[in-house]
Amino acid sequence: MKLASAAALTALLLGSTALAQDKPLDGVTLTLASQNDQFAAVIADLAPKFEEETGAKLNVDILDYGSLLTKTTADYIGDTAGYDLVTMDIVWAGEYAENGYSVDLTDLIKRDAAEIDVDDIYPNLMMGLGNFDGKQVAFPFAGYANVLAYNKTMFDAAGLTAPTTMEEFVADAKTLTDPEKGVYGFVANGQKGPAVAQDWMQYNTEMGGSIMGPDGKPALNSEANVQSLTVYADLFKTAAPPGAANYDWGGREESFRQGVAAQMQTWSVGAPGYYNPDMSKIVDDVAITVAPHGENVPPAYGIGGWGMAINADISPEQQEAAWTFIKWLTSPAIHKEFNLMGAGSFLRKSEMSDPDLLAKFPFLPVVAETFEKGDYNYRPRIPEYPQIQDILGTAVNDVLVGNADPKEALDAAQKEAEDLF
Repeated sequence: MKLASAAALTALLLGSTALAQDKPLDGVTLTLASQNDQFAAVIADLAPKFEEETGAKLNVDILDYGSLLTKTTADYIGDTAGYDLVTMDIVWAGEYAENGYSVDLTDLIKRDAAEIDVDDIYPNLMMGLGNFDGKQVAFPFAGYANVLAYNKTMFDAAGLTAPTTMEEFVADAKTLTDPEKGVYGFVANGQKGPAVAQDWMQYNTEMGGSIMGPDGKPALNSEANVQSLTVYADLFKTAAPPGAANYDWGGREESFRQGVAAQMQTWSVGAPGYYNPDMSKIVDDVAITVAPHGENVPPAYGIGGWGMAINADISPEQQEAAWTFIKWLTSPAIHKEFNLMGAGSFLRKSEMSDPDLLAKFPFLPVVAETFEKGDYNYRPRIPEYPQIQDILGTAVNDVLVGNADPKEALDAAQKEAEDLF
């Protein structure tokens, strides 16, 4: 009887151990602060699967851009550890590194390199979406390529091909504009704040401008920047839909999906929506190619997107659980599913040749080219970036709504930036 009881107890303990190994994070709860991009809803939909596989419950707090930055910064500064995980915009990397907001993932990545398959992740994404000054402050999970989306049907009807230079882009925008038909040749972000600042910086780079000078200091009112803002403002005046000066990313994307705008530069994250008949009227008309650049300017290949950061204030046990989620989400199988579900957030080289993903997203070769050659620093990822973005977000919008001319606005912005530095 004693032997039988011992055997039963051993079996029970072994069973409990196996169960614990099957659900290594049983009883753990993780809270993620997420930007409200397309990936947010998909992460929330995948949370039950993560819990089923690991035992950990994942709560996803979906926030707009401004609220995400404000709430998470307050959490970091106050050491309140309200969030275990945070989606970090590429341009916040310098601020995260300088202030020690998140766990430096360098050693964890080295430890688990084989499991992660680091060689399958684009180096430009590993660096741009989380590394700053040698610190891996976040792990990439949502890479965005700056691309040109255009309505091929409209271009064909006008005898035009996709522009490869900014000069062609501007000319095509004006040619395709026909207000009487409710069609416009151009749309971009005009809304005051991050929306217009980020879009203009993209166009500015393609036209030969730069936010920072060779000395590492702001050069907001350089001759090239003034010229690019002049062109940008003229496009809003002559070729954009009415009210575009108030558009953010959502308004811009919607005008293109509804066939109002003939072309726009955009992040590849929005591209899956163009092929979705539930939300797009241009499913059979859309085409995507690499973004144009000035005739005497090298191609920009702009890269943006999001990394996943682990709050440095949480316990080591919570940090390890958060790291488990990052590895799970970015694993080849789950990340493929993530994108098939519409996240539009690519990461791995293997995704670009995956037949299932290619069948659904034929624009992936354009994304791959941008990731391979991309520039992740055209929006300077320095600690002062959020303030520079605010300064430019006011200055550029002032020009678009007619409150200032480009030189006047950028001269004032330069003075503010110099005071900041």
